[in-house]
Amino acid sequence: MNSRAVDTEPEVKQPTTAGGNGKHGPAQVADEKQSFAETALKLGGKSEEEARRTGAIDKADDQVEALFAPQYQTVASPAHRAVWDDELPVDLFASAPAQTPPHVAKVMEDSLAIVRKHRDAGTILDNAPKRSIAKNVLDELGQAGYWGLLVGREYGGSGAPFASFAPFLTKMSMLDGTISGMASVHGCIGAVDPVRSFGTPEQKQKYLPLLASGQRLSAFALTEPNAGSDLTALRTCADRDGDDYVINGEKLFITNVMCGRTIGLVCLVDKRPAVFIVDLPDQENEHFRLKPYGLYALKYAMNQGFVLKDFRVPAANLLKPIKGDGLTIAYHGLNLGRVALCAGAAGTMRLMLANMLPWARYRKTYGQAIVSRELVERRLARLAGLIVAADALVEWCAGLIDKGYRSEMECVVAKIFGSEAQKEAAIELLMKTHGGRSFLHGHILGDNVHEYLAPCIYEGEGEMLGMAFFKSLVKHHGTMFFEPIGKALAAAGIKKPNMMNPSHAWALRGPLASYSKWWVAQKMKRPAWSSLPPMSETLRQHAEFAASFLSRSRMEVSGTMRKHQLALADRQCRMSELSQRVQDAIIILCTALYASRSNDPCVEAAADIVCQDMTRKLTGARPSDRYYRTATKLGEAIANGAFKSIAGLPEAEILMPYKND
Repeated sequence: MNSRAVDTEPEVKQPTTAGGNGKHGPAQVADEKQSFAETALKLGGKSEEEARRTGAIDKADDQVEALFAPQYQTVASPAHRAVWDDELPVDLFASAPAQTPPHVAKVMEDSLAIVRKHRDAGTILDNAPKRSIAKNVLDELGQAGYWGLLVGREYGGSGAPFASFAPFLTKMSMLDGTISGMASVHGCIGAVDPVRSFGTPEQKQKYLPLLASGQRLSAFALTEPNAGSDLTALRTCADRDGDDYVINGEKLFITNVMCGRTIGLVCLVDKRPAVFIVDLPDQENEHFRLKPYGLYALKYAMNQGFVLKDFRVPAANLLKPIKGDGLTIAYHGLNLGRVALCAGAAGTMRLMLANMLPWARYRKTYGQAIVSRELVERRLARLAGLIVAADALVEWCAGLIDKGYRSEMECVVAKIFGSEAQKEAAIELLMKTHGGRSFLHGHILGDNVHEYLAPCIYEGEGEMLGMAFFKSLVKHHGTMFFEPIGKALAAAGIKKPNMMNPSHAWALRGPLASYSKWWVAQKMKRPAWSSLPPMSETLRQHAEFAASFLSRSRMEVSGTMRKHQLALADRQCRMSELSQRVQDAIIILCTALYASRSNDPCVEAAADIVCQDMTRKLTGARPSDRYYRTATKLGEAIANGAFKSIAGLPEAEILMPYKND
């Protein structure tokens, strides 16, 4: 049961031009590029208001980028280099297990033991009308150190490496998805990350010990009734009044919000986004009102809206990033949340696999248990492959974050894959294997179907995030070659260039000559990548295919930019499709490298299956008989206990009672 924060869904950065708005220097350069973005959108037929708002989002993205050292910015990230560099850096795609410090491991083991104890006793939930995680469970987890895993030791936390925290969430998700999701909301996108990353020493000293102990569980309040994917439509405002700010507005889809908790609140100060750390009152009053609503997902988490009316917050609670504004802060923690979502999906899919097996062994059709039927064996193999790929992405992305990379592109890949894999696992694999009983009350699917589907929206809807991935992919290339073309068109007052027109060709002679030189050089090069580590021949073939595909894709990406020019912002379907194919190749490469060092034949076989499936998506090939034999053989091995990571998971009741509410 994967519970995530609905309030992060709106974060989407839509591409504005083929060139984007690359970051190349100080603030005045960013301002200049924003001005170009507005000009480009106007040339593309956009309204002045749309150009202004999209430019503001792009500027916020540039400011987040500037928080990272050059060697860790997007152009130096593995996903970007895989497409644009002359040689693909295979070593940056090869992950390694985290070295978890002993004191962190103890917190994790104790936390798992607490949840396991309450799960077995049936005491995880309270008995309130809207049932949620019981307060004593939250308190026990706080005493164990669960809520402070991502808080530094100097503030009472554990200072866990993110590469340890993320796979730990997979283990917690196998016990209880809501508790796993609450840790992600609290530590990744709630108040913990904004305070530890942007807080003053005084703010850190005030808030981090309380957040680490769980005395103040946290949330992040961004979404509003009128501000979804367009974050520039924020209406909640804070006006200075002496030593306080007076805030008025409404927020909704906020996970973890209730009286007595601490939130990061995004609002407008002098018409610019800002973030306050806000202690909510212990009970509602005339200035603070909760706004509950019916929500199918997140049924055991406190997901509510709230209204602020003349609500006073000390001016000292305003977070002030060195660069940027409130949007910079909002974007910063989202990458952690995206990896955490994929980690939760990896745990949830293990629960699905563990629950498919007993039924498949019991259910017979025409005298034969369906566990031995090819279709069911293929489903088991496919699900194991999805799990292994999710594990690979979690380990890879979390490791990059710990090394200091921004990793936005990589974390987007993990989020999209994790959410879509969980959806497929629930509907195409679990439901179809269990049949009509899937919809009984008390069934793992029937009780949680909304939890399995909703992650496709959390932390950004998949296709919209895919376009954000595409924008990050093309930004630098566009700045180098297409932005000069756009500027030349703007300077000449040309809205629709026609190369048969001599004046148009003359106006573009310089930028086109530069691009032609790059294009010819690329046509003469052969795809190259650094040496692959020792691995089986099967996995090596997958890794080589992915590396070659990524190297070749730069010409298709550039050709798409060249074809659509300033109209690329309106070609959402093309951007999304091309983005997904690049993502699929990245997943193949990461999964093959991850499985190659597993020393587990079942993990390697599962990686082979998912890599074959994704390769066919990219090539359009049909499944071969050999593929089906491989998949069914793996399914049979899984049915016989070969997939070790689901060992010990409790199996649901095979013949569930038919009962009314």
